Amino acid sequence: MVMELFGAGGFLLELPEGIPLDPRQYWGIPLALVGAALLAFGAQYQSRGLNKVERIVGVSAHAGLSLRHMLSLLRRPSWVVGTVLLGLAVVFQLGSLALSPITIVQPIGVVGLIITSVLNSRISGVRLGKRVTASIALAVGSVAVFVFVAATNVRDQVVTDAKLLAILITFGVVLILARILFVLYRHRGIALIYIVGAGVLYGFVATFAKVVISRLQQGDFEWLTWTCVAALAAGGLLGMLFVQNAYSSGPPDLVVAGLTVIDPMVAVFIGILILGEAAHAPAWVSVVFVITGATAMVGVIGISRFHPQSGKSVLDHTGKMPVVTPVDPED
Repeated sequence: MVMELFGAGGFLLELPEGIPLDPRQYWGIPLALVGAALLAFGAQYQSRGLNKVERIVGVSAHAGLSLRHMLSLLRRPSWVVGTVLLGLAVVFQLGSLALSPITIVQPIGVVGLIITSVLNSRISGVRLGKRVTASIALAVGSVAVFVFVAATNVRDQVVTDAKLLAILITFGVVLILARILFVLYRHRGIALIYIVGAGVLYGFVATFAKVVISRLQQGDFEWLTWTCVAALAAGGLLGMLFVQNAYSSGPPDLVVAGLTVIDPMVAVFIGILILGEAAHAPAWVSVVFVITGATAMVGVIGISRFHPQSGKSVLDHTGKMPVVTPVDPED
């Protein structure tokens, strides 16, 4: 079955003609930009809320969120506001996916990384060094080039049953690996593990969202589409767990780096390799995608390695202010 779905080079054998480029699809870009801004503020507020809860509970969430953590989070206004903002970000993202190919709009979320980096630096009082700034610039610049090339070389494709099966099989493998990683590393508080895990899972979540929207637009909603809805929910819940644990062991801008760099790269490669959105693009476009994807990932690793707050919890400091200090004690 798998060999029937994929060709020798990893591409699906069936590459139908794409849906012609429509000027309306570019309306997805401003929606994606608004979603990126909401993501940045939502992540900042959620991070502040979790840091506050860790101080109140007196137990770090490095090893995973406990029931006490979760109940306390629901009582923190900042965490609740952050969750609402992230919910709105999802709404705008879905709107952008309904209008545009995933390869165009998903990478635009990297704008949120810039916003979050500035916000977190001002709120926490932590000055970002040259290496962190360079890493952020590398990640953002790589994605900017990616979007520029993608905007004129990709188009929506008809989502067939074969494509759905290919995505679901791949996601099943990823879900098992993510669960194994979580069990093995949950007591080590390694931010990059949580970041990469969340980014990959949310990349599939975005893909499933695009697939479900496309099937609705095609008037083809049956059991395979419902399976995608279930997979979307499973990936979203596990991804949320990874994100909340990442807040405890890394700064919000590192978390957003995973969600706005790794997430879109995963979604885009699925869009290219399985959905065939770049099936009719010149060969050099694929080369640009691979290079910019690799350099963007190098930027995320650089942020993880050089950020002064990476790997630290608010409880790691004695006699000092927390890593992220709410201005209002009621946050």
